[in-house]
Amino acid sequence: MSAPLHTPFGAATTAAEVLAGVDLSGRRAIVTGASSGIGVETARALAGAGAEVTLAVRDTDAGARTAAEIAASEGVAAERLPVAALDLADLGSVAAFATAWEGPLDILVNNAGVMAVQELELIGGGWERQFAVNHIGHFALTTALHGALAASGAARVVSVSSSGHLRSPVIFDDLHFAFRDYDPWAAYGQAKTANVLLAVGVAERWARDGIVANALMPGGIATRLQRHLPGDANRALFERAASIGMTIKTPEQGAATSVLLAASPLLDGVSGRYFDDCQEQQPIASRADSVGTGGVAPYALDKDNAARLWEVSERLVG
Repeated sequence: MSAPLHTPFGAATTAAEVLAGVDLSGRRAIVTGASSGIGVETARALAGAGAEVTLAVRDTDAGARTAAEIAASEGVAAERLPVAALDLADLGSVAAFATAWEGPLDILVNNAGVMAVQELELIGGGWERQFAVNHIGHFALTTALHGALAASGAARVVSVSSSGHLRSPVIFDDLHFAFRDYDPWAAYGQAKTANVLLAVGVAERWARDGIVANALMPGGIATRLQRHLPGDANRALFERAASIGMTIKTPEQGAATSVLLAASPLLDGVSGRYFDDCQEQQPIASRADSVGTGGVAPYALDKDNAARLWEVSERLVG
């Protein structure tokens, strides 16, 4: 195995610092979930570097407020920050968004997500909510935009995953907890593993179109992602993270690895990999090996798992 890719950035680097000196003029990007958390800072950094950034959001009023704030802070024209409705839990909404897209797409950041839904919720075709929103919706979006990504000639797809993927592989025989007892973190882990496998699948299938894809762990950041956690559990989550040496980041720092994968020339031609703190991560032997060091589960980078998930996902989205 080749040595992991090293960059001059780290846990404390901000998204703006990653893209300092990078010119994205003429590039077009989509960021899902861009009206809160690291999605806002991802969109801000890309727009500040010159890209046209579509904020793909459920709440278009919140998206419009975010776009106006970014335009003012970065001194960019409002028309370079269009807002479009996208509900990843609704495949009709995903299809409508993709159908409305015109022209090439250079950067797709699959950023939106939901974490640790406390009770089993089945939506759509009887799909567990975390798997449906975090993976199925993004799979449907990414594949529907394949033609636009291919038209770029050098497109990048970014999957925002999490170290939570270490909690579970994709359980192909029981994706939606029909037989397993539901556990919020197991469901989250499965969905976050699927995020990595989507990037591996794109890297394997679409390389001939000039499309690269990578996945990442943004870090521990206090955002609306934790909204499903009870207050005590939320505090305990961050106390546990701090106790094992995880840096608690600002949203600006949390977006750094996303924009590194989306637009840094340091990653030209790099595909099918997983990053944390702006560094490529190596496979580890067990979850215990990740404490304080990062790492990625081998099952999340497995090409056979990626191929199987792709086929299953195609059947699910019809």
